[in-house]
Amino acid sequence: MSDQIPRMSVLFEELDYCPTPIGVVSLRRRRDLKLGVDVFEIKLGDESLMTSLFTASEIALARLGLAVLSDVAAPDVVVGGLGLGYTAKAVLEFAPDVSLIVVEALAPVIEWHERGLLPLGTALADDPHCRLVQGDFFAMGASEDGFNPESPGRTFDAILVDIDHSPAALLDERSESFYRPEGLRKLARHLRPGGVFGLWSDALPDDAFLERLGSVFAEARAEPVTFHNPLQDRPFTQTVYLARTEPGAAS
Repeated sequence: MSDQIPRMSVLFEELDYCPTPIGVVSLRRRRDLKLGVDVFEIKLGDESLMTSLFTASEIALARLGLAVLSDVAAPDVVVGGLGLGYTAKAVLEFAPDVSLIVVEALAPVIEWHERGLLPLGTALADDPHCRLVQGDFFAMGASEDGFNPESPGRTFDAILVDIDHSPAALLDERSESFYRPEGLRKLARHLRPGGVFGLWSDALPDDAFLERLGSVFAEARAEPVTFHNPLQDRPFTQTVYLARTEPGAAS
């Protein structure tokens, strides 16, 4: 019989901790003993930004948004908000010939992907179809130059956003104008005719926001995404908003 005592796994680790202009961002890994899995979490102060435990709606944002573009063989796509990278990964899987720009405001989050600290390792940073850009998505969306620093004014087939908790629950109050008609109109300038705007929300569909989308875009709808919450052992519903510019006409 061996005299060695089995080594227990670490139940909690803070993998990184960095100050940013909007607060301290941290990356944590914890062992969920009930589920028997490692859970990675990104937090801004005490506020949770993303967890690897729930990724269904982040993936749905990519798949639902790109499904509308079934006639575009090699779409040009922007993802606003990198996080753990599940939306970007789903874009690359759904459209292998995609040209993808991922805009992330927090430099440490990009560094975590480049260093391979997250569940996806360095997959996004190493993919030649994917470019990680540090920048303020909301400021870029409101500008005439847009999202590609090397090609100002470039337009895209899809812009998919997962940054705030919902149009009514913001991480930073400075993004409030983005969700108003004027902010949405500025964003629509960066979409090609028939282009798709997709937005992730942690909340149930918001009729007021959907009405604002409809006032700017030719088409707008809300897609509830329901998945099983293993912590509470019950279904949980989030939302993906989808809007499209007029096909064959400038936005």
